[in-house]
Amino acid sequence: MTDRLIRITTALAVVAVAAVAAVISYRHAYELVHSHGESGPTARLVPSTVDGLIWAASMVILDASRRKHPAPPLAKWSLAVGIVATVGANVAHGASHGLVGAIVSAWPALALVGSFELLMTLTRAAAQSDLVYDEGRTEPEQSRTKVEQTPEEAVLDEYRASLEGPGRPLSQRYLAEKHGIDRRKVRQIITNAKQADPA
Repeated sequence: MTDRLIRITTALAVVAVAAVAAVISYRHAYELVHSHGESGPTARLVPSTVDGLIWAASMVILDASRRKHPAPPLAKWSLAVGIVATVGANVAHGASHGLVGAIVSAWPALALVGSFELLMTLTRAAAQSDLVYDEGRTEPEQSRTKVEQTPEEAVLDEYRASLEGPGRPLSQRYLAEKHGIDRRKVRQIITNAKQADPA
């Protein structure tokens, strides 16, 4: 319960910071694009392409991580380009106010990227913990299946099953090699089985 509460509150904080940072970063990028000759729909849509690229690349990397595949190089490259573009646009927006203005203007973009990557990290961690939990639930059942039968019991069962089949019974050599048991041990198992069940 505590882990779930931590994840939920962290996710809410990250989403809140990302939302505020996204609005400010978008406004900075819009004003920069508008001041460099673009207007109307173009000026409004260009900033969205930068953040959209970051979103798409992060989702591809997240999907690869959940499937335990390496992240595609194009996704990594696109993420890096998107981060440079959004930070660069915000820095350029505040550059007319000097170094401090550039840093202050860049902060929302950095907060947006950082918050978004934190959210991705949280999502990946949650997916991995769910996977470990599922494996933990199934492992005891698999272990029980493996220890239910000793090699000697497996030899005996397989030999008896071959007696009921249409062909000849399985050979001692085959059973010894398959189950990793000494051939003399297999012979003893079969002899004991015949004595216990002469029919």
